[in-house]
Amino acid sequence: MGRGLIALLSVSVLLCTGYAWNSVSNLNSNITQLAGLGLGGADDGAVDILLVGTDSRTDAKGNPLSEKELKLLRSGEEVATNTDTILLIRIPNDGSSATAISIPRDSYVDVPGIGMSKINAAYGTTKEGVRARAVESGTNEATAEKEGTQAGRRALVDTVANLTGVKVDHYAEVGLLGFVLLTNAVGGVDVCLNEAVNEPLSGARFRAGRQTLNGPKALSFVRQRHGLPRGDLDRITRQQVFMASLTQKMLSANLLADPGKLSELQQAVSRSVVIDDNWDIVKFAEQLKDLSGGRVKFATVPVVTEQGWSEDGQQSVVQVDPKQVHAFTDNLLNSKKKPDAVERGDYTVDVVNAGTIDGLASNVANILTNKGFQAGKSASGAADDRDSVVYAHSDDAGAQQLARDLGGAEVRVDSSLPDKRLKAVLTNTYEGPGSISDTGSQADNTPASERVGNNRPPITAGSDGPTCVN
Repeated sequence: MGRGLIALLSVSVLLCTGYAWNSVSNLNSNITQLAGLGLGGADDGAVDILLVGTDSRTDAKGNPLSEKELKLLRSGEEVATNTDTILLIRIPNDGSSATAISIPRDSYVDVPGIGMSKINAAYGTTKEGVRARAVESGTNEATAEKEGTQAGRRALVDTVANLTGVKVDHYAEVGLLGFVLLTNAVGGVDVCLNEAVNEPLSGARFRAGRQTLNGPKALSFVRQRHGLPRGDLDRITRQQVFMASLTQKMLSANLLADPGKLSELQQAVSRSVVIDDNWDIVKFAEQLKDLSGGRVKFATVPVVTEQGWSEDGQQSVVQVDPKQVHAFTDNLLNSKKKPDAVERGDYTVDVVNAGTIDGLASNVANILTNKGFQAGKSASGAADDRDSVVYAHSDDAGAQQLARDLGGAEVRVDSSLPDKRLKAVLTNTYEGPGSISDTGSQADNTPASERVGNNRPPITAGSDGPTCVN
């Protein structure tokens, strides 16, 4: 159980940073393609991609993995068909942002042809039922397996569409090997843990704090579920912060300018990714050429309760309300209806405590992060003024938004600051959110690492470093 949960991280990050693929002209011809999934057809203002992880002991071409590769992946002899990781990536048609939405594998949903079930059984249960019936009717094993797999994929596509209200435009299925190959191709990925970990089932053995993980270690990091306070939901958070960190690395100029790295990434994708046959990846990559790290977000569908039960009372499940999920996916496109809306995720904020109130900078910085700004540095310092000031490279909409979020502050231009970098200098007169005089709701003041479910702020790929997690 659990190895399929991270299989698709490689392709999800590549899709969110897809313009790097534009340098690889033969990518389309190297990816295995699927037909007959009945995708697309909705004019809803977005490209919606369903990414599914599989715990496969073969590569995308159907070739068995070597014994060395199986050992690297800690993969046994079992062949899993349940989909332990399901991501829906929603990208507005102009390619200006991307949100990868995790759907918990235990979400209790209506599966066509099956009824109420955990969503991770939609693929496998449908596949096995179709396969068995085909064999009973005299179909040979190979054809029956193919028919079952096709039916399983379509059942999952339909189930996700029913849950989210989103018509799936494209489908991608990824094996475990690609995750390890991609992580190694970029030279490892930075993560941060709140506490040290030693969990033998996943092989997760890490010290506390920030560290760089190679492919096999990263696999253990995102696979661990046991020993975590929130179980699978903490594992989803690990997946998301890993994807954010990997996206940051792939957006770096050094990586995108390295033909050798791009070639290695291409090889990882061609060996492990299967996509629908109506998808021009290179053309799609060009659409995303202006995507920035702050506009690559990772979120989870709204959850009613993490401690629900199935109708027969035999299984613990995650209860979700399709109406809430529909509203959530719709709202991801709302900002495009407001041309003047500020994307806080495009801006990184440093906070300086220029007064004598202990913890003010970290307190306010946490609130700003929960509002959507990228976390910069928190420090103590001095100020020449009595009142708080926001410094910015230019007095733009982001600086004005920060000033409003602080309850009102003067904005001053400091051309030495990088573009999209803001600095809030807080004095003893500060009375905005997070101050000692702030007696309102403290919902935004809970550290992001401690917030759960629908109250967690979205993780983005625009921060200075990896978010520390359980």
